[in-house]
Amino acid sequence: MARRIRTRRTWWLTLAVLIGVSAAGCMILGSNERELVYGPIREYAGTPAEQGLAYDELWLAVSRDDGAGTQRVHGWWLPATAAEAPTLLYLHGTRFSLGSSLLRIARLHDLGFNVLAIDYRGFGRSDGDLPSESQIKVDARAAWAELVRREPRDDRRYIYGHSLGAAVAIELGATQDGAAGVIAESGFTSLADVVADRNLPVGMLMTQRFDALASVPSLRAPVLFVHGTADDVVPAAMTQRMFDAAPEPKRLLMIEGGSHSNFGDIGADDYRRALTEFIATAEAASQLRSAKSAANTY
Repeated sequence: MARRIRTRRTWWLTLAVLIGVSAAGCMILGSNERELVYGPIREYAGTPAEQGLAYDELWLAVSRDDGAGTQRVHGWWLPATAAEAPTLLYLHGTRFSLGSSLLRIARLHDLGFNVLAIDYRGFGRSDGDLPSESQIKVDARAAWAELVRREPRDDRRYIYGHSLGAAVAIELGATQDGAAGVIAESGFTSLADVVADRNLPVGMLMTQRFDALASVPSLRAPVLFVHGTADDVVPAAMTQRMFDAAPEPKRLLMIEGGSHSNFGDIGADDYRRALTEFIATAEAASQLRSAKSAANTY
């Protein structure tokens, strides 16, 4: 875990230097920036079966950037034991794949969710080579449409994202109807802000921006923000800024001593409690919205 965090710090510094050096060469900048931002992981560390979990393979068709045909996004569907379980869309961060996210996916499943998890194009077994912000957002919307197809009740649908996935989850929650709640874990305000936090003023040159803070005020569902106070990859202050900008209902959990990825160990009880309470609040808010909509219809 410590080595992964050191690697991420080096990655952000390298990205910032590259952008500054390559500003005059836009094509080189674009491809090199995307390679450093996403660092797409192909290999798998395991499957849910290795955790004793039942799951189905999932393949979603998405349009190519040039409109010439489709590509496939690979995912997993992990059904919960309880028939009335809520359903969650899992969106991972950079330099992860479904396999390397397995423990976090299993933890959310253990908390009582049906889980639909995907690899963006260029990651894992999904088609494509080098991801882009636009592709990742298209992939997330395709996964959301599949989750809606599988879960007809909007008071049982949740969107979860970790790190870069938190930005994707927030954008999805701000543009798509039908979610009971959004869970943003270890998120950033924007990629440019993360680079600027390292005192390297190259943010305006970045093409992959993921401006989560701009989407936050438009969230259409309750939101739970989670961040570790000892996160030295993404400052916890960024989550505080997003929480301040978010509409009600909202909740913030700062895990004392938590890093970028270790909430399964540090603060596990607080995490479970906050998530349980958030689901109850979000479900009630969703049911109230549905009742008001029905009353307005008649």
